[in-house]
Amino acid sequence: MRKWLEKRFALTPRGAADTMKAILASFFVSLSAYAPACLLLLVIDDFVLGNHRPASFYLILSAVILIVILVLMFIEYDNMYNTTYRESANLREEIADRLNQLPLSYFSRHDMSDLTQTIMADVEAIEHAMSHSIPKFIAFFFYFPILAVMLIGYNYKLGLTVILPIALGYGMIVLSKRIQIGINKKYYLQLRKNSESFQEAIENAQEIRSFGLNRTLKADLNKQMEESESLHLRSEITSAIPLLMSNIVMQLSLALVIIFGVNMMISGEISILVLIAYIVAALKVKEAVDTISENVSELYYLDARIERINDIRGAAVQEGRDEEISSYDISLKDVTFSYNEDSPVLKGVTFDANQDEVTALVGVSGCGKTSILRLISRLYDYDGGSVTIDGKDIKEISTESLFKKISIVFQDVILFNTSIMENIRLGDRNASDEQVMEAARLANCDEFIMRLPEGYQTKIGENGITLSGGERQRLSIARALLKDAPVIILDEIAAALDVENEKKIQDSLNHLIAGKTVIIISHRLKSVEHVDKIVVIEGGVTEASGTHEELLQKSVTYRKLVKNAALAEEFMY
Repeated sequence: MRKWLEKRFALTPRGAADTMKAILASFFVSLSAYAPACLLLLVIDDFVLGNHRPASFYLILSAVILIVILVLMFIEYDNMYNTTYRESANLREEIADRLNQLPLSYFSRHDMSDLTQTIMADVEAIEHAMSHSIPKFIAFFFYFPILAVMLIGYNYKLGLTVILPIALGYGMIVLSKRIQIGINKKYYLQLRKNSESFQEAIENAQEIRSFGLNRTLKADLNKQMEESESLHLRSEITSAIPLLMSNIVMQLSLALVIIFGVNMMISGEISILVLIAYIVAALKVKEAVDTISENVSELYYLDARIERINDIRGAAVQEGRDEEISSYDISLKDVTFSYNEDSPVLKGVTFDANQDEVTALVGVSGCGKTSILRLISRLYDYDGGSVTIDGKDIKEISTESLFKKISIVFQDVILFNTSIMENIRLGDRNASDEQVMEAARLANCDEFIMRLPEGYQTKIGENGITLSGGERQRLSIARALLKDAPVIILDEIAAALDVENEKKIQDSLNHLIAGKTVIIISHRLKSVEHVDKIVVIEGGVTEASGTHEELLQKSVTYRKLVKNAALAEEFMY
């Protein structure tokens, strides 16, 4: 049953085990709820039928029942609520760990706000269900058959009048399951769409204002909100109608017991005590079923959320074993790759990037240069061919082993809303303040850092919003320099730099590349003319490779790139 709970409600193994305890506790609490009714029947037996028992018997029995119920309710509370909060934390940690193992390709196909909602809102919904619905719902299906057998076994006529309306009413809820889940999923997806749209609007506020799109965006968001309200109303009605109809049918249970029971008592088939016992049983069962009916709707509401969490769990991770890498020659042979099956990006790339050399990748925008860097750093896995480092296929090397050896500076810089010191220290969490500041100096960061109010302790806002593009890029370079990995990957690091700062950073890099494998992308061909090797990428394949002089002689594409670069430098506004 533990495995079923894990799969059905997206729980961790510990959460499933705790839920089983909560189910068991709810089972005994549900049974204990009939103890006061049994005590009432004994009192009626004494005062109506004349079977007198001493008062001490009732006092002792009442005390025992009260103590048992209180103990069981305490155990149930502990297992349903206290363990629930632990499970929500464990589940969030498990999802975060799983996301950490997934390749970058997974995130390119999923919106970040959607993943955030899964970690926060979806887990919160499961947390609420664990503490309110799941244990009571499952416990009901353990004790209800026992109660049904007892009621039907003692008097099958009255037993059936209690059980059949309940079973029929619940059956109506079950039959509406597909409809309820369908509309709830539509509402769930619409809420996700709303969240993504609002996040996009906030992130792109500057562009929206500068292009005068405020009214258009507001109209689109209002339309989405109206659609979500409409879906919300439909989902509530879809859930309410089956519940209302089932409740009407279940109400027949008490009425049927009274009608059939009174007739049977008049005919002498049963005593008044039996009639009262079945009336009390009908009331207690109806009370339990009312709660369970509400729980069923909540469980139907969970389906889309559970599906999203299980999607993350089931996503393929990048496998590989830990390897010691001692040589840093990188070789690509006939590498193919596509972000989706319909649009191949790389169609057969072959080149070597040797240790103690700088290899530059050049080509027109969209030819696949950045994709090659992502494959080498195993942020994505290639489709065909091979990529090796130290003669080992990188697909067979764990990402943890590989990432230790690679420093990456991509064109899109990601910074965190903390101090400059801690942003740079991400390159090496064990680095001292002095080492951080030295990396910043080499990346030409110290001059703008010292102008900030708190220097290295200045918080830079979400993704470095308080800094210029060039300053953010230099912090990213400082982070990579601090890591001092044997493989350095640089993707358009000069895109947000002026000529003076680009020259200073190149001077810094020249002191650090000894013994390292450096792979760089740059559209400023002047900056890569003197590297050891230039690889020309055209249409997803390797068109040519060699030095600047060699490529001028043998590569049509390279000559065209050089010519276009010269024209761009001569352009004037």
